[in-house]
Amino acid sequence: MRLPYKFKIVPYQLVTITLLLTLFLFIPQIWLNWQAYSNFNNITKYEFKLQILSDKIFYFDEVLTMSARMNAATGNFTWEQRYRKFEPQLDLAIQESIKLAPKEYENQDAIKIDAANQRLVSMENQSFELVRKNRKEAAQLLLSSREYEIQKHIYADGVTKRKHNISLQLEHKVADYRKRTFWAILESIISLAMLVPAWLMVLHLLQGYLKAKKISQAALEETNYKLEMQVAARTEKLNQKNVELQQTLQELQHTQVQLIQTEKMSSLGQLVAGVAHEINNPVNFIYGNLIYIKQYTQQLLTLIEVYKKNYFNYQPEINVLIDEIDLEFIIDDLPKVLGSMTVGADRIREIVLTLRNFSRLDEAEMKPVDIHEGIDSTLLILQYRLKEKYDQQEITIIKDYGSLPLVECYVGGLNQVFMNILSNAIDALHQQVLEPLEKDFKKQISSIIINTKVKSKERIIISIKDNGLGIPEDVKSRLFDPFFTTKPIGKGTGLGLSISYQIIVEKHGGKIKCISAPGEGTEFLIEIPIKQR
Repeated sequence: MRLPYKFKIVPYQLVTITLLLTLFLFIPQIWLNWQAYSNFNNITKYEFKLQILSDKIFYFDEVLTMSARMNAATGNFTWEQRYRKFEPQLDLAIQESIKLAPKEYENQDAIKIDAANQRLVSMENQSFELVRKNRKEAAQLLLSSREYEIQKHIYADGVTKRKHNISLQLEHKVADYRKRTFWAILESIISLAMLVPAWLMVLHLLQGYLKAKKISQAALEETNYKLEMQVAARTEKLNQKNVELQQTLQELQHTQVQLIQTEKMSSLGQLVAGVAHEINNPVNFIYGNLIYIKQYTQQLLTLIEVYKKNYFNYQPEINVLIDEIDLEFIIDDLPKVLGSMTVGADRIREIVLTLRNFSRLDEAEMKPVDIHEGIDSTLLILQYRLKEKYDQQEITIIKDYGSLPLVECYVGGLNQVFMNILSNAIDALHQQVLEPLEKDFKKQISSIIINTKVKSKERIIISIKDNGLGIPEDVKSRLFDPFFTTKPIGKGTGLGLSISYQIIVEKHGGKIKCISAPGEGTEFLIEIPIKQR
């Protein structure tokens, strides 16, 4: 709503004129009030004090006269002491009066008063001398003499006249103060009589202006409210779109990383299968030929023994060579070497078999498998991380396997779950050594306990428990969230347990649960069906 033209000009001019009029009227009033205050302050500070000093001078003079006459009449020295006591006070009062009203003490009357005072003081001191000489009658005659009375009269009249003049001056200044106060009050009344109507008019116009402004403000607020509602609605839609886009992006990222992780595990399986195949052929060749080597070696050793019995003393050169090569040691050690080679070949064949079992993790079909073989193959892959090194303890694996039937599952996915959980357990035990708490973990044997058992006719339970530092409650509640990790950058993607949760819960229809507390280790319980529906 637009205001009329007159509401834009008239209030402004009227307010300006009213303010100027207020300043014009109140500046003189302030000046008059200041003058009145200054006069009143002077009266309070000087005139009233001068009046009080005049009363003191008159009083002290009477006390001194009385003390001198009583001393002459009685001859008591106490009156002289009283005289000497008040004499300095009288002088001090006179000096203060001179400072406050110097003009009153510079005229001819003041000179006469001062001369009379000096003469009176001299005569009173003479009386004190006469009394001290036991001449009281002479002292009385001196203080009652005509000259003393004349000087006393001159002094008393002068002091009275001065006091009267001071009173007249005080009355004049009080009258002047009242006059200034009257004019200040009158000007205030006139100013108020002129300003009140002007300010009432200003207030009336301002009320109209504020009313029109209020209407305009209400219309503006209504428009703003409509705009804000439209913006809020559009913002809500954009937020919903953003949430959907973020969810889609997160799902795509999760799927991408999961595909990468699956591809990595598949590549690992293919690599392991290739390595196992390449190693298996030469190992079988070595293992098969070791049997013949044992036979041939035993025949050669028998031949040497026969030769030693029949021809030992006829060939000195052979005897020297036998001593040089230590034939007895060779005969004794050679079967042992062949035995260790056989044990090593057996171990290599066992490892190859385990690697071939682990390499099945890329198989996409669900089939009955031995769960223990999957766990053992995973432990074999992680064997290098379990051994003792300069900065970590050896980790002991305790297997408490129950009697499990073959379980229908995706063997590759299940091996991936074992790999993720066991890797996390190993990381936790290594971290325990690097960051010991108040409890001395260095003296504690790091261990991982793997337990399997049949829960019912339809389900089995796999437990993997470590004795590491444990997990706080706030971290445990987010363990299975995608991309959540407590490991340093570059050492964890935050997808291991999330993928494990999907494999167990979504693909196998099972359950996975974490039981942990700070300082009490961590246990993962995996429950899956024996047969899939």
